[in-house]
Amino acid sequence: MEKAVLITIGDEILSGNTVDTNSNFIATELKNIGIKVSQIFTISDEIETIKNTLSAAFELGDLVITTGGLGPTRDDKTKKALAEFFDDEIALDEVTFNHLKAYMERRGRLDILERNKEQAFVPAKSIVFQNHYGTAPCMMMEMDGKLCYSLPGVPYEVKPLIKDQIIPYLQKRFKLNYIHTRIVSVVGIPESILADKIEDWELALPGNLALSYLPIGTRVKLRLTASGDNEDALKQQTEDEIQKLLPLVEGHVIAVSEDKIENILAEMLTDRKLTISTAESCTGGELAKMITSVSGSSKYFLGGMIAYATEKKVRILNVSQETVNRFTVVSEEVAQEMAKGCQELFGTDISLSTTGVAGPGKGEDGKDIGTVFYTIRIHDKEVTSKLYMPHLERVDFMDFVSQKVIQDLVSLLMNN
Repeated sequence: MEKAVLITIGDEILSGNTVDTNSNFIATELKNIGIKVSQIFTISDEIETIKNTLSAAFELGDLVITTGGLGPTRDDKTKKALAEFFDDEIALDEVTFNHLKAYMERRGRLDILERNKEQAFVPAKSIVFQNHYGTAPCMMMEMDGKLCYSLPGVPYEVKPLIKDQIIPYLQKRFKLNYIHTRIVSVVGIPESILADKIEDWELALPGNLALSYLPIGTRVKLRLTASGDNEDALKQQTEDEIQKLLPLVEGHVIAVSEDKIENILAEMLTDRKLTISTAESCTGGELAKMITSVSGSSKYFLGGMIAYATEKKVRILNVSQETVNRFTVVSEEVAQEMAKGCQELFGTDISLSTTGVAGPGKGEDGKDIGTVFYTIRIHDKEVTSKLYMPHLERVDFMDFVSQKVIQDLVSLLMNN
């Protein structure tokens, strides 16, 4: 088994009202066991559409996984489509019904058991994987040695079904190669120039190693993926290639293992026993959210505040009103005073500050949308930078700035 096809069923995905996060998650989990997703379909909840897409999917891959479209009513079109496609009939599965009954009992909702009983009706030939976090089971059907899984669409139900049941089943049933991935994070060099610098190394990579360029903000993640039947050998092979790469990008590498920038920062702060705090305006708490998303962040993150109003910057962070009047609130000088005030307020080794205009309207001081100043203060030294990104929408702007601030902090720490 080498290729999989994912099918997302539901008009709410097609309309844009709901974001399909399931496909990203499933594709990642499959990749980790050596199964590549060759196609992703998003379709409406109509019987003929589902059947036609299943037919196309089995032409493209050996494994098909559908999400969504499963409901508690008799007119569940996905189950009907599955039964027709696999020449099967829908029948009550007693094991699934008893599981559903126990699920309802634990939640004190036996009053709605009869209304949800239809969830226990499944294609008779299917193998059922019970859903421990919802009422719709996962059904597995087989045709000519190819497998089809039909899952509910709720992400917190999909994840445990995939991780705890489907992935182990696939690993046990099929002989799959080991997959080993390493990421080298590079900053301060454009992707095109980076590609030129490492071209000879890339061309000389063994056939079982693949390189991907993954830009995020102003950082480029070089992802090396190795596949083979010996896990220890893969790890050593990948390490050997990374050691050949490092001299080619010397001075630009900020990490050779961790993926997310907040995890890279966490490792640095923990190793150096440094504490950090944040004073945010235009990023609206995104900096603090990123830093605290890492388990154990309470060891180094002492606190943060969103000083959105100018008055709060002055009263809580001790930003001088005179500085605001002279340079405006979106300025290098205000960013510096915010960082200093934050450092003093929380008593940290490091403080970060942001002040800017996220949009969609101009700031109160007339600054253009997309303008931001941010200061990184380490002990008594500080570095202030300016960005101008008028093309980014508000949420993307907040995320990009936060990524860039943490990335710059990591770079500064590496050079100190």
